[in-house]
Order: sequence, then structure tokens, then C-alpha cells
Amino acid sequence: MTTRPPTRRAPARRARALALTAAVGATVLALATPVAHADEIPLAPGHRLVQHDYGAPATARPLPGEAPPQHPHLAPNGRSGMHADAAGSGTHPYPGPLGRAPRVDSERIAALGGECATVTFDTGGRLVTVCGTFNGFLLKLLDPRTLDTLAEHRLPQRSSTVEAVTRLDFEKIFKDTSGGAYFYLDDRDRVVLADSRQHVLRIAHRQRTDGAWEFVVEDDWDLTSLVPHDCVSWTNLFPSGVCDPVTSVMPDWDGRIWWVTRLGRVGTLDPATGALRAVRLVGEEIQNSFSVAEDGVSIVSDHALYSFRADPDGTPRVQWRQTYDRGTGTKPGSVNQGSGTTPDLFGQGGEKYVAITDNADDRMNVLVYRRGTDVADADRLVCSVPVFGPGASTTDNSLISWGNSLVVENNYGYENPTSLTFGRSVVGGATRIDVRPDGSGCDTVWESDVRSPSTVPKLSTANGLLYFYEKRPNALGIDAWYLTAVDFRSGDKVWSRLTGTGPAYDNNWAPITIGPDGAAYIGVFNGIVSVRDGA
Repeated sequence: MTTRPPTRRAPARRARALALTAAVGATVLALATPVAHADEIPLAPGHRLVQHDYGAPATARPLPGEAPPQHPHLAPNGRSGMHADAAGSGTHPYPGPLGRAPRVDSERIAALGGECATVTFDTGGRLVTVCGTFNGFLLKLLDPRTLDTLAEHRLPQRSSTVEAVTRLDFEKIFKDTSGGAYFYLDDRDRVVLADSRQHVLRIAHRQRTDGAWEFVVEDDWDLTSLVPHDCVSWTNLFPSGVCDPVTSVMPDWDGRIWWVTRLGRVGTLDPATGALRAVRLVGEEIQNSFSVAEDGVSIVSDHALYSFRADPDGTPRVQWRQTYDRGTGTKPGSVNQGSGTTPDLFGQGGEKYVAITDNADDRMNVLVYRRGTDVADADRLVCSVPVFGPGASTTDNSLISWGNSLVVENNYGYENPTSLTFGRSVVGGATRIDVRPDGSGCDTVWESDVRSPSTVPKLSTANGLLYFYEKRPNALGIDAWYLTAVDFRSGDKVWSRLTGTGPAYDNNWAPITIGPDGAAYIGVFNGIVSVRDGA
């Protein structure tokens, strides 16, 4: 089945697009004629009244250590998904911007909304991303320099969008992690995602003989025989049954596609035969993605952390389970009452660890466990480290892991793009924690006051910088958003660059992604922003 992008009249070209056109002339290059040229996201009033740059350019200081194992069925590490690799490390092997005359570009995806969450990169360095609009999710192929749209494929509208419009409850959209927000790019540059119909799609992109790009749906697997699907739609406004959206998909080391649902279903799909298997974690909810290593699949629900393997017929089997302190309610800055993290699989010197955070009432804890199946339950916990201030501590984003180090950010107080208007910010904070070389516990290395309300932060192992998306309080009521670089070794802020002003530049849970071209890409409420060195 082939889906061709809708024909649209391109708007007036800007100066840089004209210069590019003049340079290439009539020659057909890999950069094909765009479906749509990128329009910049508009700046809200006040951008001339705030400081645009802080700090000074950094010097690249690569980090020693081994990268996470390369998954045989994923695109290369750093290119394959929201958390950069199968281990969920949040690290990229590419050097991100150093703050040398940084240049900011953006693409406005829709009049309202349009946030591009997961960003991946094909072998040609083009961006493959899914952007959310009120008319449905859009799978897009973007030019990395201009952010022009090269191809587009429309995905079905999520039931949460219909509910938000018909019941005037827009919080449903901001708490919904299903419908393709989590996807991965496989080892053949194909997108694999679960759409809002509870179908798993495998979608390739290709360049036609006329130079234009298109997406092609190669496989469409229906999960509805195992997943309840009586969901709200424009033709079914008052369903009487159960709707269980699919949250995320990932392959295991054998190429089997695993999937999880909001209401606790854990399943597998054999792409060779289409065979489906599933189990149910009764009374538990899964709102995060999950991580995969050769020794198993790590999934966190709102009650417990699990390690799974598949039986020979594909049925998911629990290898071990560890409950954690889930607190007494959902905190401001969390999607549900439970851990907000995708598990991180890490360790060095032969040790294998998995880390998450809990949802303890007073102070959230970073939890590190031993992964081995031969570890007794009483010996599995390595450490429990409380982070951030009492009564103001939570995260709904994955940790960063490198070597035996972890970095966690504080999202307490953020709910949606209306939370931080009129110059408001969050208490913020980020902390680095290291597991001791002998595995006897963990130690806090540094604490930073960086205010990163809701981003999935990233680490460039090629230059030693952490990247956060920061919003500082402003007495004039200006909502200014910055890409901020922090030294991984010391926790010191190095530099910040203004990306834009106003709610349109709020990243609303989207990640920062470091591209192979050295740019940092940030999904924001109205589309996507890039920051790259200009000198």
C-alpha cells in the first residue's frame, strides 16, 4: 500500500530557500523538491527584551567508556528512537553544538499543535519523525538543514483528541502517550509504530524517479484480536466497551516485535508469521516505553519493574519482578501514579544494572537493580537515592546512563503548555549519581539548578555535554525557552541559547535529539526547532 503526500502549494520561499535553489539549479540531488517549505514558528512578544545567550562556547571533551550494545534490528545507536538506543541510555555518539555562534531554525507544523516528539535519522541523515496535530499524527521526512518536509504520511486520529474536543478536556491529549509518539527506526530505515487503531505498521520511505520522496506501508499487523478497541471516535462518541491504546513497540534481540498497552498488556508479534501472543498485568498501567538487551526486555508499570523473555512460541514470560514505592497519588509533573521513567540498562566491568525512579511521596528515589536472573530478590536492589527537595520531586522522563553514571532531571510542577505561562517556571534541578565500582551502593556526584520542565535530556559522549531545554522565571512575564549545555563531569552550566518565546516553544515532554550533523533538535508544541553551531 502506498501513501503519497497530499499536494500542496508551497508558500513563498524565504531568502535561504532561494539561495539554495540558485545553487543547485536544475540538478537533481538527494535533496528532493519538498512537499512543503518550512515556516518558522512565530515568536511571542518579549523576545527582544530577554537575553539571547549565556555563558561561553565549550571545548569538546569526549567521554571515555563503552557505548551501549548495538541492537541488531535497530538503526545505529543515536539514530533509532526517543531514547537513542535499545538500552534507553539517552546518549548520542555525535558531537552536539558547542555554543559557537549558535543558529536557531524551526518548522511550524500546524496552526495549533504540531509537536514532533520522537526524532530519528535515516542513513542519509534525514529526519524521520512523528508530529502530533489535532487532525491526527503525521509521519514526516524532513531535510536536516532547512527542516522542509520531503514526505508525509497521515496516521489515524487518536481517541484522546476526539475526547478533548467533544468533552472540552484537553488534559486527555497531554496525558496520552499512545498512537505513534513512541516509535523506532529499524536496521533498514523503516519506521515501526503502533497507531491508534491498535495496528502495528512497518513503513519505509523511498525516493521516486522524479526525485520526490514518499512513505510506503510495507506491513500492517492488526492487534485487535488481543487488545480491546472500543475507542471514542467521531462515529462512536459514547462507546460502551473498553479501549486499550498501544503505548510503545520495540524489537527484541531475535527480531520479535514487543508491544505494551496502557492497561497493562504485554505482547509480542512475530513479523515473519504475524503470530501474536500477550499476557496481562492485571490492575497495572504502562505509560512509558521500554528497553531491550540481549538478556531480556525491561518494562516498568505503575506498580513494578519487570524483566521479560519470550517463550519459544512468543508468549511473554516474567523473569523477575520488583515492586517500588508508587506513592499515594499522581504528582504535578507525572502522567500517572508510578514511575515516569523508561528503564535504563547500563553497567561496566561485566556488571548489568537497570535503573528507574519511583514515585515516593516526599522525595523521589533513583533505584538501581541488578539484572541477572540468578540474583535473589533480597539482593537485587543496589541503591535507592533520594533526589531533589522535599515535596517537590518527580520526573516523567528517562534517566541518562553512561558507564556507571546516571543523570536525572526534576519535572515537578509541569503539567502542560499552560503550566508555565506569564514567566513562570518550575523548581527544576538535575542530579548525577554514580554506582560504586564494587557495586556496594551509589553516590551523588553533583547537583545542578538547571530548570528543565519536561524535556527528555541527552548526552553527547563525543563532547561531554548534557543538553537540557530550560525555562527560567521572568519578572516581566516573558516565556523564554533556552537550549542549555551542562558539563557532564562537573554539573556546571556552560552556555545557553534562546530558541524562542511563548507557549509555541514549550517542548511539552518531547526530547532533545543530537543529530549526526552535530545539531540539536527539540520537539516543541508548534513543531520542531534545531540549534547548530554557526562558527
